[in-house]
Amino acid sequence: MTETGIALFDEDYWDRAAEVERSLREQAPVHLATPKSGTPLWVISRYADARAALNDPRFSKDSDRLNAVILSKLDQPEGELSGLFSKHMLNSDPPDHTRLRKLLARDFTARRIANLRPRVESLVSGLLDELPTGEPLDLIERFAFPLPITVICELMGVPEADRSRFRGWTSALMEPARHGDGLTASREMAAFFVDLFAAKRANPGEDLISALTVASDDGDRLSEEELLATAFLLIVAGHETTVNLVGNGVRWLLESPQKWAALRERPELLPRAVEEVLRFDGPLRMATHRFTTEDVTVGEVTIPAGELVMINLTSANRDSAQFEHADELDLDRAHSGHIAFGHGLHHCLGAPLARLEGEVAFAELTRRFPSARLAVPGEDLHRGTSLVMNGYRTLPVVLT
Repeated sequence: MTETGIALFDEDYWDRAAEVERSLREQAPVHLATPKSGTPLWVISRYADARAALNDPRFSKDSDRLNAVILSKLDQPEGELSGLFSKHMLNSDPPDHTRLRKLLARDFTARRIANLRPRVESLVSGLLDELPTGEPLDLIERFAFPLPITVICELMGVPEADRSRFRGWTSALMEPARHGDGLTASREMAAFFVDLFAAKRANPGEDLISALTVASDDGDRLSEEELLATAFLLIVAGHETTVNLVGNGVRWLLESPQKWAALRERPELLPRAVEEVLRFDGPLRMATHRFTTEDVTVGEVTIPAGELVMINLTSANRDSAQFEHADELDLDRAHSGHIAFGHGLHHCLGAPLARLEGEVAFAELTRRFPSARLAVPGEDLHRGTSLVMNGYRTLPVVLT
């Protein structure tokens, strides 16, 4: 099916996405749509199709060929913006993907992430110490953003004075219509990283950027283009996912005070609760662009070769064919096999860090503020309009 009356990517789609995506799964699970960018793309919405597509090499992520496909479908070329940060592992196929991921994987082992727990706990405690009680505040601005940006910037060796700049840059890149010129933001961020690389080469430390500037495995090393794109990927994926995991989770937990109380009274539920929040309202709406290298049949639809494809993760994770009572947030749900962080070759390398940050954040918020509440009705909360990220613009709460 290539056309439908369902309002995918319309103005009100973002705040009623679950309803729209339910209709798509039922009526047009493989659907050709055109977002505001003007670039037509196919959207895969059902769990079984999505999981298979995420691990199907016929849906390629080779950045050079992908950019060529995107540019061929645009009236106005925007090659500088689309190509500036493209040479990272998320935009590559084997063997490049294998090489790039191997250079990063040693810094994201389970042991290294587990060793970060005391630092994450300290940051969470310090941030919550500074929050006022009994009056409305934006939990995104005051807590959900500062926590992960501090963690990833410390890992990368970004100076403290520069960390706040990334919120504006990434917001402009994800939602340029609302937050400013994405091209300007990309140029400013690139210039920042080039200067940081030079500083790290002159005076290396124990941080990730210092390691990446000399990264070598079997004689391998990142090119300047790859280094820039990898730094971009780390900073964006390293904080935006956790911002949304915490924000989305708090929103739904506060909608159900008994669930908020359950995490306080039964802390053993916390790991499972993080997984259920990821399934129910994950931090990524869609996996980043792929393109078909040949005709590919998905369900009853054949997507022609040379077409752009996005895989709707939030829709797949609400598919009732896979998850019983899929539209319910169930903290006792057994491991569900959600694909909130993707699946297969491109499964998110930093997912364990996001899980750790989410678990510590939910634990301390529910412990300290047993009577916390939303400061506005849930229906008055508005999501961002990024195709990739899924989160709220603000989250007004009252902590008590």
